[in-house]
Amino acid sequence: MDEPLITKKELLERTGISYGQLYRWKRKNLIPESWFIRKATYTGQETFFPKEKILKRVQAISNMKNTLSLDELAEHFSPQSVTKISLSEKNLLDRNIVSIAALNLFKEHVPNQKKYPFNDLLAMFLLDQMLSEGQMNRSEASDLLDVLQENSGKLYDKNNYLYFIRKMGVSVVLIAAGEVSLYFDQGVHVIKKQAISSCIERLKTLIEPINSGDPDREDT
Repeated sequence: MDEPLITKKELLERTGISYGQLYRWKRKNLIPESWFIRKATYTGQETFFPKEKILKRVQAISNMKNTLSLDELAEHFSPQSVTKISLSEKNLLDRNIVSIAALNLFKEHVPNQKKYPFNDLLAMFLLDQMLSEGQMNRSEASDLLDVLQENSGKLYDKNNYLYFIRKMGVSVVLIAAGEVSLYFDQGVHVIKKQAISSCIERLKTLIEPINSGDPDREDT
């Protein structure tokens, strides 16, 4: 299902921000370029945004802009900022960031690890989604973790998507660079298509209360 959109006019009216603010935040990378979606309408070209994402982002910027500079906000919202985050097993479970089942599967895959950097947290978070929705078995979980770990440096690129497909009982996990059109034969079932950027945002939201006030963004 396509993500609901909101027009630029509706966004400005609903949030009370100005045209100038919106494009200044864009220039400072507080709002990703990819969120500005140009579409043809009966009145000509119009700009749309992913509704849920842009409303949450404008609200977050408005809440923080009096205490942080635009440069600091840009750092805060940068996908790369998460690379400074690491959490312990206790924090993961105490905060219900992932289930014990997802954590144990990851520990079988990567044993003897006491702290988990964000790449690992994201892998567990994605795995937990698949498990909770009953979408994959243990063998497929291992394949998912392999793909995510082998391509961990590419997960923060714009608009990457994770695909989990299956044909005649054989599954494949792949990462598509951007919102590209993929065509499969009729026997292929797309079990899951997930925007990685949205998972990063949700995971950051869960983690930030733990790391608030800690300049190193690491728990103790």
